[in-house]
Amino acid sequence: MWRKLFVLVLAHGFALGSLLAQHSYTPADVEDGGRLFRTNCTNCHGPNGDAIPTIDLGRGRFRQVYSDTDLVRIIRNGIPGTPMPANNFDEFRATTIVAYLRSMAADEARPGALAGDATRGKALFAGKGECFTCHRVKGTGSRSGPDLTEIGAMRRGTELERAMLDPDAEVLAGNRAFRAVATDGTEIIGTLLNQDAFSVQLLDSKDRLRYLQKSDLREQGYVAKSPMPAYRDKFNAQELADVVSYLSNLKGLDLP
Repeated sequence: MWRKLFVLVLAHGFALGSLLAQHSYTPADVEDGGRLFRTNCTNCHGPNGDAIPTIDLGRGRFRQVYSDTDLVRIIRNGIPGTPMPANNFDEFRATTIVAYLRSMAADEARPGALAGDATRGKALFAGKGECFTCHRVKGTGSRSGPDLTEIGAMRRGTELERAMLDPDAEVLAGNRAFRAVATDGTEIIGTLLNQDAFSVQLLDSKDRLRYLQKSDLREQGYVAKSPMPAYRDKFNAQELADVVSYLSNLKGLDLP
């Protein structure tokens, strides 16, 4: 047991040392750090990292120049005398958040990004994209997919674009579809509302509440992939930028 624990600690330390020494982060590091950032940091910093004056994490702008090691220390220990608190992160997890911050800055600096038009994007969302078939915005649309009324306050534009181009890249736990197959082969896919030892309650794709007895099911479980289609071939680059602009402006406020 102790030998196995030593090996695990050694491997963890080696991975951490590689991250800090090389500052070469993998997509998995960025993805893990993004989840931690969205869960723990957006309440103060906002999804784009620009909610605090003079600080713009999304563009790598701080009140002074910090190395990656400095940022790891700040994330873990906070900054005394400021609203930045200490956090219960080990060094490895704090490092993945730094990886995500560096990725944010790289995304913002990418050349050739198209400016989107939110008004056109709203029309595309409702029309060509048929997004209300699954999603709901301010009480309009379906409940079978995530409610997007406040999506702009939770996700960055580049993340929204990535989700539209490759929906399977990251499926948040709360957004996973649930699939049930009855003994007669009937398949029902929807949002899991509740389940107990004897039954499953789903909201299906037509917003109908389905109460299913487990004794009548031969299969049940979460779907690994996202039920959302990829829009890579449905929207051209400008249309995609327009829809992302519209979604980025959905922050739960009384916007048109």
